[in-house]
Parts: sequence; structure tokens; C-alpha cells
Amino acid sequence: MSDMIEKHGADASVAEVQAAASTVEVPSYQPRQTFRQMLRNDLGFLPVLLTLVLIIIFFQVLNPIFLQGENFTNILLQSASLGIYSSGIVLVLLLGEIDLSVAAVGTLCGVIMAVLTERHGWAIAPALVVALLAGGCAGLLNGLFVAVLRIPSFIVTLAFFIIYSGLLLFLLGTQTTQSVGDPFILALAGTRVSYFTDVLGVGLPTLAVLGYVGSLIIEYFARKKAGLRTMSITRLMVQSVVAVVVIEGVVVILENYQGVPYSMGILFGLILLLWVVLTRTSFGRHIYAVGGNAEAARRAGINVVGIRVAVFVLCSLIAVLAAVVDTSRQNAVASAIPSMLQLNIIGAAVIGGVSLFGGRGSIWAVVLGIFIIQCLDNGLSLLNQTSDVQQMVEGLVLILAVTSDALIRRAQARSRSGR
Repeated sequence: MSDMIEKHGADASVAEVQAAASTVEVPSYQPRQTFRQMLRNDLGFLPVLLTLVLIIIFFQVLNPIFLQGENFTNILLQSASLGIYSSGIVLVLLLGEIDLSVAAVGTLCGVIMAVLTERHGWAIAPALVVALLAGGCAGLLNGLFVAVLRIPSFIVTLAFFIIYSGLLLFLLGTQTTQSVGDPFILALAGTRVSYFTDVLGVGLPTLAVLGYVGSLIIEYFARKKAGLRTMSITRLMVQSVVAVVVIEGVVVILENYQGVPYSMGILFGLILLLWVVLTRTSFGRHIYAVGGNAEAARRAGINVVGIRVAVFVLCSLIAVLAAVVDTSRQNAVASAIPSMLQLNIIGAAVIGGVSLFGGRGSIWAVVLGIFIIQCLDNGLSLLNQTSDVQQMVEGLVLILAVTSDALIRRAQARSRSGR
């Protein structure tokens, strides 16, 4: 720098000095990562995956029925609606917001659909349209109160949870449940479960996982060619291998029983769609930007209010889809919202690695989160443990997940401030 000042003189303009400085070659230096840094930045999903593997091994050793085709299919059928619910809540969590009304919205829309079809003789198609419209309006109300009126999402969604709980009682009247007999609904996850053919049951998941791995590889080389920061080759290999092993392993177990149920196709199709939206579209990048730093996103020209409203609407619409699948599994709708449903919806996303503070997490976290919760419920039930033990264990896993997320964020903040 002193040579530049001598060359340009004391009266040199700032522009000249900056232009000269831009020609100076700065040697690149990439500090060697410690194991802790590598685990935190590149392999942060491994602790969650390892937890799931240990849970599966533990229950399989204690009860060999656990991984048999019939029981595993039952786990997946129970996971479908919860996974769909959690897929929607992930979008809200990425914004750094919370939606405590999503279980009530889904249950309410399921009741609307059932009342229209069973009591008023509507066909299933228009009944589903009305249910979706009701869900969209509920999400719009949440979004307007949170994004426009700037009322904390915790308060807004809790209030609507209470309102919708009362509306459920009003719609069903003296009945506590309403049975559903539509064959289309029952075929999704109910007693008349329909399964994909062997060709589709094996082919569709295989194509999906190959597409996912291929997109990771293409993105890796594209970013590397452009000189942008890329994931490590270790993370690329681990993510690819884990995706292939998990998906194909699940398919093998299911095909050895009756096949892949439609509800699993709905769940993984939705997750794949949301993954594409979040990682390949400007809308998805804006969600991460708003969740990471809303003020910076606003100054960058992002419509923060619009993004927040859209996400709450989308979350509620996804809740309607989850309610349809849950109605199929239960063969009925009820006026009471399951006591643990809302907590499990949020817990599945958080346990899977989505941050409660916004801006960090993947939609695929839902898969790990719901499997951990459902494997715990199913495994403890096979061991004849009561619901009180199940809830205590789930609560312990959730507090560990939230604590690890907070500690990781603090470590990352200290790392950035020390640079």
C-alpha cells in the first residue's frame, strides 16, 4: 500500500488508490477447519440422523416386530399427516415466526369438508374447494395481523386457535365426531388404503432421490465454476449416500409388505415440491432472507409484508391437505383437537434441525423429525409404556434439540465476531 501512495502521490484521489488496490493480488488463505467447525457447518444434520438410527436399533433389539413391514407401514401412515402439517410450519419457522393455530385450522377445515359431504350431500371436489378456501382465509388473517398490523405471531395465532376450537364445537353441534365414508378420502390413508403398483412404488422414489442427488452435484460444480462458496465434498457425499440409503431402505421394507401407500407419495411429493421452491426460486430465497434479517431484506427491495402474508396462507393451505390425510386415517373428524398435535407439528420441525430463530433449516428436516417422534411413540407403545412416559421422552428430545440449536447459534455468532 505504501508503494501505491508513493506512486500516486499524496494528492492522489481515493478512486485512484482504490483502483490500484484492486490490482493487488491477495493470497488466498483457507484456515483448516476443526472437527467442531466441520460438524457445525457441514454435517449439522448428522446428530439428528444418528439419534434416529439409535432409536431404531434400540427398539428393534427390544422388540423385533418394530421393523417388520406391517408395523413400519403403520408408522409411516401415522407419520403422513404430521409430516404434511410440519412441512407447512417449516415455512413459518424460517421467517422467525410461529403459528400455533395450524392444528386448529386443519381440524376445522376437515370438519367443514366432512359436514358438507356427509350432512349436506356435497360431492367431494366442491367440499375440498370450500375447505381450501377456508384454510386460505385463516392463513390470510394470520398474515395480515402479523405482517401488516405487526402483532406478535404467538399472540395472533394463539387467539385464532381458541376461536377455531370454539367454531369446531359449533359446527358439529352435539356430536363429538363425524364419520366420513367417501371412498376417495378413505383410500389415502384409511382402512381402504391404496398402494402404488410395484413399478411406481419403486420407480417414483428412485427417480426423486436421483433427481435430488443430481441437483446437489450440478449445484456444486456450478458454484465452484463461478467461484462461489460451496459445500465440502464430504458433505456432498454424505448427503447423497444418506438420501439414497434412507429412501431405498424404506421402499424395500414397504415393498416386502404391501407396497408404498398413497399418503407417503403425498408427503414426499409435497416435501420435494417445497424443497424446489425454497432452493430454486426467488420466493424461497426471500423467505430465508426475511427470516435471517428482515430489515436487511427490506432494504434489498424484498416485499417483507408480502412474503410473510404468503407464507402464512401457504402454511394454512398445507394444513388443509394434512387434515384430509388425517381424516382418511381416522375415518372421521372430531370436535376436539388432539392435545399433542400442535406441539408435535412444531416439535418435528425443530427436532429435525429447523431453527426457531428463523433463516436456517431445510424442509427435509421434517423427515427426520417426524420419524423420531413416531418411532418413539410406536416403539414405546410396543414396550407397553403409557402415554405419560411417551410425552416425557418426547419433551426431553425436544428440549435437547432446542438447546443444541441455541448453542450452535451462539458459537456461530462468537466465530463471526472473532474474525
